[in-house]
Amino acid sequence: MAYKIMLVAAEASGDVLAANLASVLKSRLGDDVSFVGVGGPRMAELGIESPFDISELSILGIVEGIRAYSLVKQRVADTADLALREKPDAVILVDSWGFTIRTARAIRKVLPQAALIKYVGPQVWASRPGRAKVLAKAVDHLLALYPMDAPWFERAGLPTTVVGSSALHIDMSNADGDLFRTQQGIAPDAPLLLVMPGSRPKEIERMTPVYEQTARNLKAEIPDLQVAVVAAGTVAADVTGRVASWPFRAHLVGEADKYAAMKAANVVLATSGTVSTEIAVAGTPMVIAYKIDNFSYRLMKPLVTAKFFTMLNLAADEEVVREFIQFDATAEKITPEVLRLLTDKQAARAQARRQTEILEIMGRGGPNPSELAADAVLKVLKNRKA
Repeated sequence: MAYKIMLVAAEASGDVLAANLASVLKSRLGDDVSFVGVGGPRMAELGIESPFDISELSILGIVEGIRAYSLVKQRVADTADLALREKPDAVILVDSWGFTIRTARAIRKVLPQAALIKYVGPQVWASRPGRAKVLAKAVDHLLALYPMDAPWFERAGLPTTVVGSSALHIDMSNADGDLFRTQQGIAPDAPLLLVMPGSRPKEIERMTPVYEQTARNLKAEIPDLQVAVVAAGTVAADVTGRVASWPFRAHLVGEADKYAAMKAANVVLATSGTVSTEIAVAGTPMVIAYKIDNFSYRLMKPLVTAKFFTMLNLAADEEVVREFIQFDATAEKITPEVLRLLTDKQAARAQARRQTEILEIMGRGGPNPSELAADAVLKVLKNRKA
């Protein structure tokens, strides 16, 4: 039986998840599956051409959401039009809560016969638990990343399959930290700080100046400190331009070398997100920072019930990785913690070990998430056909 599947990903991380899932489905079904959708460069590599550039949907906070409302509304309509034109058997909506929940509703109206599957649910255990019922009304099935997700959505009546986080299964066997240092001209024993400012334009705008000043402070304490900065694909030009104006040399790192850079670094300073799990897999101690616009933060803070932002800390129920959020995300506050990890090797090793232990709690070593997601998608399709 042949299937047509539509994948919708509005951000870089979702683009990767969607592409990995499509690859597994293609390997299983061959010519009996075809794909259409909305996504980024990873999906495009598989021949899934997006009708618009998803980078324009990288929106953070309530204020930015309000400003971009008309654009989001138009892109939701464009996506629903694509679904109506292509008539897929299933639509898989990946992450990006604000955009995908609106898209799910729009597609349900124009194509009620299609199975709607959400891949990555909102973190209702951290804030706004009412979103579980909202999602249950909008889609037919949820592919969740963590066991803690399932009870919340199942209580709301939404069938849920826990597939795990793909970040726990990244293969870093070919990531060579020593080779990275050699290629970058960094001595084997030189202290190296890796900065990972994010993958969204607003993250780069807000966090890069903080990281620049932090690096300045650290180099004043450790003159031979080397600094490398990851320029993620969707914001590479922006990051490159900003780093070029820094008053000291920073080694720019492309997507292809980021895992090697993680392994080469003594400490990673990163913007909060899935990347924190990847850094833990690399075995490197880290410090996390994050901020959105102040108005949005003040509105959202009362709704947040979770104690931490970083998944490692949430899984451990303790602040293993120091977090500097919003008004604490300043160079003055971040510098001492990064300096501690750079200069206290015993503390750095202890944090790296604890990070690794938490990965086991989170499900590292389990089945491949893309394989489990493919199993669930095919089951939904077969039940739908039946």
